[in-house]
Amino acid sequence: MVDAHQTFVIVGGGLAGAKAAETLRAEGFTGRVILICDERDHPYERPPLSKGFLIGKSDRDSVFVHEPAWYAQADVELHLGQPAVRLDRAAKAVTLGDGTRIHYDRLLLATGAEPRRLDIPGTDLAGVHHLRRLAHAERLRGVLASLGRDNGQLVIAGAGWIGLEVAAAARGYGAEVTIVEPEPTPLYHVLGPELGTLFADLHREHGVRFHFGARLTEIVGQDGMVLAAHTSDGEEHPAHDVLAAIGAAPRTALAEHAGLALADPDDGGGIAVDASLRTSDPDIFAAGDVAAADHPLLGTRLRVEHWANALNGGPAAARAMLGQDVSYDRAPYFFSDQYDVGMEYSGYAPPGAYDQVVCRGDVGKRQFIAFWLSQGRLLAAMNVNVWDVVEPLQRLIRSGTRLDPDALADPAVPLASLIAE
Repeated sequence: MVDAHQTFVIVGGGLAGAKAAETLRAEGFTGRVILICDERDHPYERPPLSKGFLIGKSDRDSVFVHEPAWYAQADVELHLGQPAVRLDRAAKAVTLGDGTRIHYDRLLLATGAEPRRLDIPGTDLAGVHHLRRLAHAERLRGVLASLGRDNGQLVIAGAGWIGLEVAAAARGYGAEVTIVEPEPTPLYHVLGPELGTLFADLHREHGVRFHFGARLTEIVGQDGMVLAAHTSDGEEHPAHDVLAAIGAAPRTALAEHAGLALADPDDGGGIAVDASLRTSDPDIFAAGDVAAADHPLLGTRLRVEHWANALNGGPAAARAMLGQDVSYDRAPYFFSDQYDVGMEYSGYAPPGAYDQVVCRGDVGKRQFIAFWLSQGRLLAAMNVNVWDVVEPLQRLIRSGTRLDPDALADPAVPLASLIAE
């Protein structure tokens, strides 16, 4: 039985928002829980959109966070297909697109991110795609299958995780793929040049062509359809379809117009929150892709756009909304699957933060662990086709212990033995 003495509103129907609603009920909150989703679909997880669902190995129903009936059973009021268009902090109310005005006692902004657009001619052509939402993935899955049947050409702008995962999916369908990337290697700002070449080699072995050191400058077409993509160095790549995979921007408009503090765009932007995921308004919290948090472990403000952050950040924000003492200090984590290579990455090691990269295992066979170190302390680690090591790796990162690089590189030395008790 819901007790209407308090109303907690969640804006954002992704994983963070859905898990926050689940946590509020699991923690015994008996007030109203209202979940506002601008998509018509029930809350779903995004990793399958560029992995299992896109390649056809999982069906549509597998992506949803909860069964549709769960929301009514948990007394969570869903507003599907309704964007929140205005936040009135003084009145503590959110206005929806249809004019509905909803009062809140506590508010969670889990508005996520949206794909960055190519600011070039030709993006209005029918064959230009993005991948962020379930509808995008459904459309793109059909496009890739069609390209595979017809030996069609896909040009991808961007060699980040989404670009590479879609390239792998496209090659699985038989499509021809060219990736245009301004940096010298894939994943340059995540893995650095030391390991970015590993993913370039992997994709080349599967027939993907790379064009490094250039950007798309124009997409040309005829009768509304894509014919080719032009690059900044004068090259032309035949194309039937183009995917823009140049990153995502946090959806901060609601927060910005309401006067909430935002993080510096040069640091990734987002809604600025403290370690308890509270914004500059004490009754408003933010979690997931949109939140730029003061990270107690890393000692910096950080916005993380990955599944684990939404999975864990939503519940953490829900507990903070309930008045619990929360310090959200999880080490960032994400994973990727491309062809026969699976990897997991833990920690945070941006360019310039580390002074050494050490590997244990066989890099050539793509079965190894890479360690990013700064003055002997582990900042991040990536295990490639090596499993059940995330827990000790995360413990090593959290420990801040100075490590012996030779011991890290030696497979005979158990990782757990390097952790100071």
